[in-house]
Amino acid sequence: MMNTLRQIWKTSELRNSILFVLAMLIVFRLAAHIPIPGVNAENLRAFFQQNQIFGLVNAFSGGAMRNFSVVALGVGPYITASIIFQLLGMIIPSLEEMQKDGESGQRRINQYTRLLTVPLAILQSYAMISLLRSSQLSVIDKALTPIEYAGIMITMSAGTLLLMWIGELISECKVGNGVSIIIFAGIIANLPTALQQTIVTFDSSQIITLVAFAVIAVVTVAGVVFITEGQRNVPVTYAKRMRGAKLFGGVETHLPLRVNMAGVIPIIFAISIILFPTMIGQFFVHAKTAWLASFAQHMISFFQNQLYYGIIYFLLVFLFTYFYTAVVFHPDQVAENLQKQGGFIPGIRPGRPTAEYIMRTVNRIIPAGAFFLAVIAVLPLALQQATGSKSIVIGGTSLLIVVSVVIEVMNQVNSQLTMREYESL
Repeated sequence: MMNTLRQIWKTSELRNSILFVLAMLIVFRLAAHIPIPGVNAENLRAFFQQNQIFGLVNAFSGGAMRNFSVVALGVGPYITASIIFQLLGMIIPSLEEMQKDGESGQRRINQYTRLLTVPLAILQSYAMISLLRSSQLSVIDKALTPIEYAGIMITMSAGTLLLMWIGELISECKVGNGVSIIIFAGIIANLPTALQQTIVTFDSSQIITLVAFAVIAVVTVAGVVFITEGQRNVPVTYAKRMRGAKLFGGVETHLPLRVNMAGVIPIIFAISIILFPTMIGQFFVHAKTAWLASFAQHMISFFQNQLYYGIIYFLLVFLFTYFYTAVVFHPDQVAENLQKQGGFIPGIRPGRPTAEYIMRTVNRIIPAGAFFLAVIAVLPLALQQATGSKSIVIGGTSLLIVVSVVIEVMNQVNSQLTMREYESL
């Protein structure tokens, strides 16, 4: 570990990238503590304490929503825009071709995603302000003028765009996904407060509960590491080729197929989707139309039922693992690259048969990874039912994201160190 840290510090480019990421995270945390004027802070904290769903949203914003800061929306609108374009890519041929068009196509999709983030941020800021204004706790002054209303919406939308820009700058440093790292930083920022509350409210009768929490945390960490690092090695042989007077090839290696190629993205997608109906329900629960208010209340009650919530959460994580794997992994391209490089899988013809074999292999290993990831995601819910504590839901989901992001960052840092070792030879 110390040797790796020394290597990172000696590698100027990697060291500067990590320092830059830390500087951007400091900017994010500073922005998270700049409140928007006209908000009753005490009533706002009481609102989040009474609402478990919005407590989870606040956890991913790093407490920025509870402070109603300029970055209160976090990267939520950007994630929603990404989900929309990835879904559209499955049904619109032109977007599908764009996704397969390599780096240039990805740049165009990223540009469209940024443009869609703007109206989504405005819409979400309007919904959040309206929801807080309609709250019985009087979180926001109900006598806002149109100019004040528009000013708050513009400020919140600009905060989201700032985080989107910071996330892309972090991604360019190649030490991890920028959006995931921002969510990771927001979750970690809440740990000191959570530990302080645990110590202040500690009671000897809670020892069994705390032990159970510790056990579930260890199981979750071990499970995430096991699934993230697990892979199926497909043997690959490169044919011998003559180039001039030299003979190349004849090497036997393997093609690694990870059990969970999607990483932490399925969890983020599932949480974004499962929170959406409840947020809409909270917005319409005080509607003047009786049937609309009744429907919104029933929808909120449905998702507050831990059994239904757990089943939907499980299915979403499972399905999104499949979905995102289909988006990021293309067997046809892998088979084509192997054929161009003179490689083949023993016993399998190059080209289409190789792509079909890789797809069959992926379809056999992905269900195990998706099922295990979904089980880990809902495991804290079972502990909540056994202990009666609500904080474990947030803690379990957060821990799942934190561990996955840490593993992703470590893998990318190690890859850069390995690449530079080869370059120095």
